[in-house]
Amino acid sequence: MCTNFKAPVAEDGAVVVGRGLDYPALNGFQLCVTPIGMKRTALADSDGASTKRWTTQHGVVGLSVAGVEAVILDGMNTAGLSAHLLYMVGGFFHPADYRGDGSDVSQVELISYLLSSCASIEEVREELPHLNVWGWHADLPFIPPVHIAVHDARSSIVIEFRPEGLVIVDNPTGVVTNSPYLDWHLLNLNNYVGISAHNPERQRVRPRVGGMDIHPLGVGWGLRGLPGDFTGPSRFVRAVMFNTLATTPKDGREAEMLTLHVLNTFDVPAGVVEEPGPGGSTLDEITYADTICNLTQLRYAYRALDDPTVYVVDLKDTDFAGSVSRFRDLSPTGDFTSIEI
Repeated sequence: MCTNFKAPVAEDGAVVVGRGLDYPALNGFQLCVTPIGMKRTALADSDGASTKRWTTQHGVVGLSVAGVEAVILDGMNTAGLSAHLLYMVGGFFHPADYRGDGSDVSQVELISYLLSSCASIEEVREELPHLNVWGWHADLPFIPPVHIAVHDARSSIVIEFRPEGLVIVDNPTGVVTNSPYLDWHLLNLNNYVGISAHNPERQRVRPRVGGMDIHPLGVGWGLRGLPGDFTGPSRFVRAVMFNTLATTPKDGREAEMLTLHVLNTFDVPAGVVEEPGPGGSTLDEITYADTICNLTQLRYAYRALDDPTVYVVDLKDTDFAGSVSRFRDLSPTGDFTSIEI
């Protein structure tokens, strides 16, 4: 599970992207800063195998798994490009085989490569045909099935790994969740024509004898029929409708706050969604973190698990010098702020 969306563009042109990271209670995350000019080598399928090598062109801030700089699940760069890795289960992930010709980048480090190498979606489109994206097991008993959402200030795409190969899909909604492929989600939206912020009008019911008026009992009736479960298709529809109906923010700050409010509606508390775990156990799907990428003002914000505080990294003031990545632990717990009255 995971939900990613581009908020309505603010009146001042600010573009903000939100993402909720929902995973089983297994792995932790760290904030990772990748410097500019750093020499990088992609993972290989065996010792001594030839793989992709590059020098980072842009500074990157994002969330990595257990301090592994190659595995960035969510982040943005100093050029205002963001990328987000989401799960893609159910037979919708088909990576390439490892080639060993210097073009190989695994699926879980593709974000790290793209954000450190590309300044825009146009550059991503130009770069992807030169890469061979293979499936690394990431030290798990299976190969993580994924797809990748990419946003810049002008457009959005999704990178999918289909049986016929890597496919770049234009995303007019700016919303991404999980399986199946994006074109299915876009077609499915046609089932929800009529969702509205307005209550329906009073209606006269006329049987054979007599009649009566019926009317909404309260507000919010224009949203009746909006799916409320946590499946990928339902979250996709909700994210599209929330961002379609939301009031246009005035500036970047309002866009960030709007994004946070929408993310709140997708928060998954422990116990609501469970999946099979090791040895017949069950694991809770939980929202480990929410992230907000302000692509035009170069701000990366996050809120982690049980810490209600939103932390912000201003990429304009971040030091991207050095030859190694830097890491910072996410505070797993926090508290409400006490006041005196």
